[in-house]
Amino acid sequence: MRTAVVRVQVDPTGRLTPEQLTDGMANLRELTDATDIDVLENNIAAMPVSRREIQLLMAGGDAGHLTRDAVALCAKAFGTAPTPGVVTYVSRGTDDDAHGVLAGFGIAGEIIRTPGDHGFDIVEVTLHKADLDRIPESRIHTALEASLNCEVHIRTK
Repeated sequence: MRTAVVRVQVDPTGRLTPEQLTDGMANLRELTDATDIDVLENNIAAMPVSRREIQLLMAGGDAGHLTRDAVALCAKAFGTAPTPGVVTYVSRGTDDDAHGVLAGFGIAGEIIRTPGDHGFDIVEVTLHKADLDRIPESRIHTALEASLNCEVHIRTK
C-alpha cells in the first residue's frame, strides 16, 4: 500500500487565532489517534496565514478519496472550510511504488525485480507500445528511477 502525504490548508481565510489553531491541531490528533493516519508536526500557529497547512500521512493510492477524507477531518477538527493542497507519495522503492508511478501516468505494466551484481536491484518494467506512443519513455523512466532508486529497464510488448 502506498503512503500519501496529503496537504490541507486549514485556515484559508486567516481568521483563526493562534490558540484556535493549536486547539484544532489537538482535535485533529484526537480524531486520527484511532486511525492509521499520522499528523506531521508543525507549528501552524506560527505560520503566515498563507501557509497554515497541515500534512497527513495516509495509506492509499486514490488521491481524490484521500483528499476528501483529509479535508473532512480538518473541517471537523478546526471548524473551518479547509481547502485541499497537493498530494505526494512517500517512496520506499517497492513494487507498489512502481505501480503507483505508472498509475500516475494512467498506465499499467508488469514489474520484475532482480538483484544486481553490486547489491542494487534491477527493475524491468514491461509496458504496452501504445502507452509509449502517448507518454515519452524518458519521462516514465526518470520517474521510476527517482521513485525506486535503482536501475530501471523498460521493455515493450
